[in-house]
Amino acid sequence: MLRALLLIPSTSYRAQDYLNAARRLGIEIVVGSDQRQALEAFSDGRTLALEFSPIGEGVAQILEYSRRYPLCAVIGTDDDTALLAAAASRLLRLPHNDPGAVAITRDKHRLRQTMERAGLRSPWFRRIAPGEDVEAAALSVSYPCVLKPLDLSASRGVIRVDDAPGFSAAARRIRRILRRAKGPDHHSRGDSILVEGFIPGREVALDGLLERGRLRPIALFDKPDPLDGPFFEETIYVTPSRLPQSQQREIEAEVDRAARALGLREGPVHAELRVNDAGVWMVEMAARTIGGLCSRMLRFAPGVTLEEFVLRHALALPTGHLTRQGGAAGVMMIPIPRAGRLRGLTGFDAARAIDAIDDVVISVAIGDALVPLPEGDRYLGFIFARANAPAEVETALRRAHKQLEFDIEQAAV
Repeated sequence: MLRALLLIPSTSYRAQDYLNAARRLGIEIVVGSDQRQALEAFSDGRTLALEFSPIGEGVAQILEYSRRYPLCAVIGTDDDTALLAAAASRLLRLPHNDPGAVAITRDKHRLRQTMERAGLRSPWFRRIAPGEDVEAAALSVSYPCVLKPLDLSASRGVIRVDDAPGFSAAARRIRRILRRAKGPDHHSRGDSILVEGFIPGREVALDGLLERGRLRPIALFDKPDPLDGPFFEETIYVTPSRLPQSQQREIEAEVDRAARALGLREGPVHAELRVNDAGVWMVEMAARTIGGLCSRMLRFAPGVTLEEFVLRHALALPTGHLTRQGGAAGVMMIPIPRAGRLRGLTGFDAARAIDAIDDVVISVAIGDALVPLPEGDRYLGFIFARANAPAEVETALRRAHKQLEFDIEQAAV
């Protein structure tokens, strides 16, 4: 039986979707997590506790495991595990991306440098080094601009500023976020910040699959909510895109050029882009699929999931035609409106009863602490919709969201 190691953080939502896909394919999945499983001793090699950082330790653990349980694929499910998967796959001589290419996608400054050298559209940018005087830096840039940590995801710590006082306040805020996010090794990893010119326009996202360097687009998503700052909380994704076909082709071409510039050749990619009168601009690119539970909006005939495509590609099984089921689909990532502790929820059944709503999933538990962006890194849950047209999907998602009321106990000041 084919065996694949799935690298998945203990905080991820994705494990069950991959396990379901594996059962459909009749393959064995080994879950490699950063937290030891309670029944690991009795799992006959089907779970594996790993050090995700530093990468070298995790790679050594995977190689040792593979000597006893040979692996046919190592699959990362998020930004951090994608790098570990690439490094381990290289040593196991499995199809993989170059670890150096994946590492660039994990560093927003290096990503900008690579895009600029390749001649892709790029805003002006500069890096604020650890310890650099932010007040002096604020006087050296033009406005509006965006400040962001180099390696945090899900828009965490990303802040638009319009003047020098706002710049200084945002830089200090990001450094506080980094101290909390990185923990005791913060000082060894640094607190560099990327500053770049704000790119106006509509934002879209593209998911694709790279096969020996060839990009196969899977879905292009519109983000109908304006993302102009000061924070950049993503909410609604809808596919197919309502952009003109000419712009859609330009977006696909830009993602293909970016993948080639980075040296990515195998597996899923997720790209965030902006579109305006000047053309298509790459914002970020990752060697993974769309995050959270968002992939559940994608279904392929006959009933194939995105996770199944990823597994098929990693195990060199036929992928066939990436044909998404007809109609439109979308997801709303339910934002956290304010900091506090979740005490209750009403309107769940009413939200699910809205026409075109496919499912509503609440991903936080009663009693959980809630932290909104830019400090936070999670959502209250996900709303899924399907309809004949993108506009119907968007309307259904907004109507369902209005039905939900979250009782949040205000955080102590």
